[in-house]
Amino acid sequence: MALRFGRVGCLNDTLTRTERSQNMNASSTWPRNRLLLALPSRNLKRLMPDLEHIRCQRPQVLMDADSSLDHIFFPDSGVVSVVAVYADGSVIEMATIGREGCAGVQAILGAKRSSVQLLVQITGTAAKMSRAAFTLAVQSMPSFRNLMDAYAQAFLEQVMVSVGCNDAHSLKQRLARWLLMMRDRSDGDVLPITQDLLAEMLGIQRPTITNAAREFERAGLVERGRRQVTILTKACCECYQLLRARIAFHLPKTYE
Repeated sequence: MALRFGRVGCLNDTLTRTERSQNMNASSTWPRNRLLLALPSRNLKRLMPDLEHIRCQRPQVLMDADSSLDHIFFPDSGVVSVVAVYADGSVIEMATIGREGCAGVQAILGAKRSSVQLLVQITGTAAKMSRAAFTLAVQSMPSFRNLMDAYAQAFLEQVMVSVGCNDAHSLKQRLARWLLMMRDRSDGDVLPITQDLLAEMLGIQRPTITNAAREFERAGLVERGRRQVTILTKACCECYQLLRARIAFHLPKTYE
């Protein structure tokens, strides 16, 4: 596993006109979200008019805590964190979402407000869908409903496994799990994340993260660079493999 700490971009909610044109020319490759791609082609075709291709850039907040749940986001690339926000402004990450899932899945339970913040951690793009269109698709398309039910179960298991890992395992084990989960969701070994971000998401002090990363490097697990993380080998606690197994059980095409 190799750590390199790299800088990420600024806010920009939608794609430029040139990028939209390029996307239209490359429509056969969009969307790339694995949930959407798991749908029968005829059902995905039905959904396409309700999907808006948007850019997601760190540190963009896609949805704030205690705000109206107006949209669901299906990442094509990049990573979105689901975070709890406390009264003093501090945050703790509860889960991560990449192109294996969707952000705002609580809408399937009828939720109309978000109890969490959706924060972009790694820049990418996503398919944005209104809650009204999402609800209609769930009600009228059994394959979509079944897929969202399966993802909701997988998402809940991710949260439960993460809670157990945070309680039972050391910082180094938790850090390794977090990095590998981010790798799975971003589909790449190079993660543009900072040590400050790692400390914030894991709820620990930055010097502690620095020491852990230094130990990873000495052990040949990580290579630290300027503001980015590169993963070279998969060494982690059992929670990571358990999580992958549970997600694959509910969503067999996740890691194909």
